[in-house]
Amino acid sequence: MEKILRVGILRETKNPPDRRVALTPPQIINLEEQYPNVEFIVQPSDIRCYSDEEYEYLGIPLKEDLEECDLLMGIKEVDRRTFLPDKTYLFFAHVGKKQPYNREMFRDMAQKKIRLIDYEYLTTDTGVRVVAFGRYAGIVGAYNGLRARGIKTNRFKLKPAYQCHDLEEMWAGLRLIELVAGLKILVTGGGRVANGAIETLNVCNLLQVDPEEFLNREFDVPVVCQIGPEDYVRHKGGKKFSFSHFIKHPGEFESTFLPFTKVTDILVAGHYWDPQSPVFFTKDDMKQPGFRISVIADISCDVKGPIPSTLRATTISDPFFGYNPHLEKEEPAFTRESNIIVMAVDNLPGELPRDASHDFGKQLMNNVLHDLLNNNETSMLERATILKDGLLTVPFNYLEDYLIG
Repeated sequence: MEKILRVGILRETKNPPDRRVALTPPQIINLEEQYPNVEFIVQPSDIRCYSDEEYEYLGIPLKEDLEECDLLMGIKEVDRRTFLPDKTYLFFAHVGKKQPYNREMFRDMAQKKIRLIDYEYLTTDTGVRVVAFGRYAGIVGAYNGLRARGIKTNRFKLKPAYQCHDLEEMWAGLRLIELVAGLKILVTGGGRVANGAIETLNVCNLLQVDPEEFLNREFDVPVVCQIGPEDYVRHKGGKKFSFSHFIKHPGEFESTFLPFTKVTDILVAGHYWDPQSPVFFTKDDMKQPGFRISVIADISCDVKGPIPSTLRATTISDPFFGYNPHLEKEEPAFTRESNIIVMAVDNLPGELPRDASHDFGKQLMNNVLHDLLNNNETSMLERATILKDGLLTVPFNYLEDYLIG
């Protein structure tokens, strides 16, 4: 008789609370029908976006103790006091960059001989990630930017995304607002995050224009423009722009973003940024009379990165602060007309947890779980395994000083 594989769905324990889950109740039922040798057990939670009752209704057992499980799945970092020895854990660990706040958690996992598979490193052979929340970060981040603009100008009011039941309700409210003629919105980036932002902005029926039009024309309708690094950096030596060269040698480039600051009302930042690449603009640039940006929705949220007003990450419950460019400091949001409103929530998908969880679970089912549940050791799973039996795998040997030192 084939051995039963038991999968535990962890309760999220990180603070501030995260309401997302790796698999929704219907997805678990679907998986159990596809894989008769797999059983799921869910750890009870009073904050999860899918209630305990929704799992119980479909006959999915809830148990506090997950000792009998082989594989344990969560979203964010796990409370290190709860680790079970010799198990396989799958979650966003945030240790690959030697994050100091997760060092003790990482050490505990190694001591307990745990296998750690990190969602962030589940990629195709060409390096494309197969599971991510980036789309929903973009969707909610752009919405928050519009919401900030409405409050700042007192022209319209939008309900906070986290107070909406789901994406459908959020977008329905967005369809009711009217944006002023001539408003210019700029989106940076070309990946999941930026494209998610464009999804939200398209709900407002904005005219999408190319960078040259955006820079050189005024319009009698609200417009949006999406740009990539080819539009906001150039090679210092005058070489023709090459995206692969920019990724490999970002320090060889300089910013050409400044003209966009003179024509943009809302900046929605959804780009990937390397610390070696040039900043978009400086604090001094923000003091100039021609600096037009009034709202910055920094979805990328690189603190002390390319956007100098991103002084810190904000939270779902308190998403905005005002940046006083002349004093170079934070002030309460919406208290001074001349201040720039900054949104820098670093867990935006958590505002629409049901939709984001469903989308994430679907990605797992399509790209990862078939091999994982059949115990197939694929190159994708190997690339994403940071610890195996508590030991660093070869691609992550660079973490040795972080783990042991």
